[in-house]
Amino acid sequence: MNVLLLGSGGREHAIAIALAKSPLLTRLFAAPGNPGIARLARLAALDLADHAAIIGFCKANAIDLVIVGPEAPLVAGLVDDLEACGVKAFGPSRAAAQLEGSKAFTKDFCARFNIPTAAFGRFDEAGAAKAYVREKGAPIVIKADGLAAGKGVVVAMTVAEAEAAIDMMFSGGFGAAGKTIVVEEFLKGEEASFFALCDGEHALSFASAQDHKRVGEAESGPNTGGMGAYSPAPIMDEAMSARVMRDIIEPTVKGMAAMGMPFRGVLFAGLMIGEDGPKLIEYNVRFGDPETQVMLPRLNDDLLTLIIECVEGRLPQRPVRLSPKTALSVVLAAKGYPDAPVKGGELKGAAHAEAMPFVTLTHAGTRLEGERLIADGGRVLNVTALGNDIAEAQSRAYAAVDAIDWPDGFCRRDIGWRALKLFREGSRKA
Repeated sequence: MNVLLLGSGGREHAIAIALAKSPLLTRLFAAPGNPGIARLARLAALDLADHAAIIGFCKANAIDLVIVGPEAPLVAGLVDDLEACGVKAFGPSRAAAQLEGSKAFTKDFCARFNIPTAAFGRFDEAGAAKAYVREKGAPIVIKADGLAAGKGVVVAMTVAEAEAAIDMMFSGGFGAAGKTIVVEEFLKGEEASFFALCDGEHALSFASAQDHKRVGEAESGPNTGGMGAYSPAPIMDEAMSARVMRDIIEPTVKGMAAMGMPFRGVLFAGLMIGEDGPKLIEYNVRFGDPETQVMLPRLNDDLLTLIIECVEGRLPQRPVRLSPKTALSVVLAAKGYPDAPVKGGELKGAAHAEAMPFVTLTHAGTRLEGERLIADGGRVLNVTALGNDIAEAQSRAYAAVDAIDWPDGFCRRDIGWRALKLFREGSRKA
């Protein structure tokens, strides 16, 4: 089977590593890819917004399946255009991708199908939004309706902060994504990421993770695309996972089908687990980044087979096979990220880090100059390690991080802190 993987980040590199293990794979292509993916696939210089060029490439290279990594092409309807030309694609249609493309759509959907989520209001102008904030008080959450690369959320601890965020969004701080905003109740509890595969009619629980969105340690500073993650999420035990499937994922799949927009692909639920159970924070309609980097190393099933079964509407009626081990990933980011990352610095020692036992490096924002590995983005490398528990996974990951010499980069040194605290408390009790 010839497969085309679209995307250029750490998520796509992790997917490429998993696909390369499949006996079903004949040849892997990737566009635009990165230096890490280039070791596994033939790269193509395709613009992901140019659907006609992608379709032409598929025809010219006998592509049997396209796997769409990032959200923007899904929201733009790439899967619809591929399927209209007879090319199988993994990911939701334009209509179904509204679950990520429009937070207002998702909030209205949750209200219609009784899916637990935060109380909210949606607004197209600042005055009404500010009045709502003053009525509800702070803390409160302000969200751009559209896609904002994972950064379109402001958790305002005061009314003044909320009003400033409203002004920022309506004045173009997130471009067109902020033309409509959603103002949400501030939920208390523990966040978790939960993933399910969906074939339009059925959903199959995939895996859980917890990521670290804030740029600074102790969850400080602005939101980013993610500074690290670990899997599984301790709070997502068997009972909680079953409850999320029953109360959130399955009603979503049934509701989308009832609305004539069946969901096929990865359904990624960002959850808040509070005293009254799980609530949906938001949906994403693709694998997460950096969650994919910690989930796929634990996968004991053939990813390509699962994807094909998903696309063809025949998901297995059995659990996905996952290793009981813990995976932890640390993001190496360029200084200045998320606002103005410094590009152009050389990373030394990556090969040494990658050779360490139980460690995988995935490229996110890199390029090659001859043999030199150069930083070319905000999030540049993911350093992921497997361990028998969270402590071992964390220790191995940071040992590999410390083997990399990159003066222009930084990372958080506390990835996994919540799970590590629980682990140590459990060890003391034992």
